[in-house]
Amino acid sequence: MTVQSAGRRVVTHMCLSLDGRYARPYNPDDMSWAMPYAHSDVARDLLTSLWQPATTALLGRVNAEGFLGFWPTVIGMAGADPRDEGFAKWLVDTEKVVLSTTLARAPWERTAIVDKPAAEVVTDLQATRGGDILVPSSASVIKALLAADKVDRMALTVFPVLLGGGPRLFDDGLPEGRWALTGQTAGEHGTLVLVYDRAR
Repeated sequence: MTVQSAGRRVVTHMCLSLDGRYARPYNPDDMSWAMPYAHSDVARDLLTSLWQPATTALLGRVNAEGFLGFWPTVIGMAGADPRDEGFAKWLVDTEKVVLSTTLARAPWERTAIVDKPAAEVVTDLQATRGGDILVPSSASVIKALLAADKVDRMALTVFPVLLGGGPRLFDDGLPEGRWALTGQTAGEHGTLVLVYDRAR
């Protein structure tokens, strides 16, 4: 068993409830359940460790609109945590690829709009030079990449909440595969960080 490491890694990150959900059943845009835990040191440290080696952000359109509508406002914000500001600056400055069937052009700088399956986009990106390809919290993109067995590192931040319903990250029918636990940290308020590398 070998852990995937050569070339440009595809690294994903998702916050999950204890019952494996990433959104509420009745209001997917309501992330208030995650907010008490998302600002913990362990969550911020994980995100920092993920974006620092990455040179490309791969996002779905909905997530891109949310991230790129919010994170630039953190830069220079009074009292902002330096780790939050670091991620915000990286997101603004790095190459971004947004998967969309509806956007004709990018409203953000350093952004390419691509209407292709996520797995094909990753294959194209991996043929170029650069660091990690980070998929931060874009559930639709992560699901597609998991289904195509294109994820090399999977980071999960698990919050001590049961949502009782809502969309799951791991759908039935994913290809079988083994993963090696490469990092685990228990943080404040019962937050748990798990990092797995795909064993091929």
